[in-house]
Amino acid sequence: MQPNIQALTPTHWKDYELIDCGDFEKLERFGDVILIRPEPQAVWSKLLPETEWQKLHHIKFKGRSATSGEWVKKNPKTPDRWHIEYKNEDVKIKFRLALTSFKHVGIFPEQSVNWDFISSSIKKFKTPNPRVLNLFAYTGGASLIAKAAGADTTHVDSIKQVVSWANENQEISELKDIRWVVEDALKFVQRELKRGKTYHGIILDPPAYGHGPKGEKWKLEDLIKEMMRDVVQLLDPQEHFLILNTYSLGFSSIIVENLIRGAYPQVQNLNIGELYLKGRSGINLPLGVFGKFSLFNC
Repeated sequence: MQPNIQALTPTHWKDYELIDCGDFEKLERFGDVILIRPEPQAVWSKLLPETEWQKLHHIKFKGRSATSGEWVKKNPKTPDRWHIEYKNEDVKIKFRLALTSFKHVGIFPEQSVNWDFISSSIKKFKTPNPRVLNLFAYTGGASLIAKAAGADTTHVDSIKQVVSWANENQEISELKDIRWVVEDALKFVQRELKRGKTYHGIILDPPAYGHGPKGEKWKLEDLIKEMMRDVVQLLDPQEHFLILNTYSLGFSSIIVENLIRGAYPQVQNLNIGELYLKGRSGINLPLGVFGKFSLFNC
């Protein structure tokens, strides 16, 4: 059976907006704060004039190198930290955002399309308190959504400071009891297999490169096949969902499809495609490819 191929973008998030992008930058609104940040995918020209960008933005990131830089404020009173909210018809969560030296602010807005899939899938499960595993979980958007939707949620990331940030997001979202794990994701999955654990939902958003807390090296193209082979064995056989999202210039949705089918030949209801943000200017910004599938015990 051919997969359903989709292109998905957030459509109902009041606290986030892509305004424009181009010339390797993007102009975005997070709540009331408008930022200019680097964007390596934006190889085209900006649609809005530069004067509009300069008029609208509050803070701009200026890179010192390919991996770090500093934020320049037009008004020194603009906060370094602030909160935004996300909600859909099932759940509501909050995030603490911050200006980091790596151009990030603590959230990947395009992932909200996957958050909607997570909450709606959990609501369809017959199992009470279904178990959800979020790998490479960052500041916990998917973890918060899963917990708010009623799941027993495990959050795994290799960076302790990021997990602490995710816990802050749990607190301001008025949630509790997410299980926090600071560990290499592949090692965690292999240990769960030995323990005979299963999960009803699994989310993976692996980086192209990364390091575990004990120096373990992660390179997407070298280890993703092994990860997928192991992680599908953790799926509950009766009802489940899985999301694989990749942000890598070399990966296509067909590669993601082949990875999923190779690891899980019996897959049903497979959707593959591209995540993107639609700008106010009319531009579309691609931000990764995904594969997801689900099985419900109807």
